[in-house]
Amino acid sequence: QVQLVESGGGLVQVGESLRLSCAFSGRFASNYAMGWFRQAPGKEREFVGTINWSGGVTYYADSVKGRFTISRDNAKNTVYLQMNSLKPEDTAVYYCAARGSYSENYLPGGYSYWGQGTQVTVSS
Repeated sequence: QVQLVESGGGLVQVGESLRLSCAFSGRFASNYAMGWFRQAPGKEREFVGTINWSGGVTYYADSVKGRFTISRDNAKNTVYLQMNSLKPEDTAVYYCAARGSYSENYLPGGYSYWGQGTQVTVSS
């Protein structure tokens, strides 16, 4: 079992930055690949990006590439999502998720564990 807890969401203005954190725990949790997803009201859950267990490999959705960066610190049991140049369309609940092996598959079904989500609102 892997437990995930997101934090760091909030209300920001267009163009500002925000960093989300995902604290993970559980047996061998640091060996899991991690992903970030988001879900806006009335829309399906959308893939944002993923990182492998060591942090050496990342992959992003085209909609956030160049603006968002995923990193992890296994010593602190934390994964981060740095979001820069935020836009109103980035407004959503952001979820952290874990899967046993790294994959660029963007489907939520490939992830076994999920956090409760944190709200990000970008105001214009």
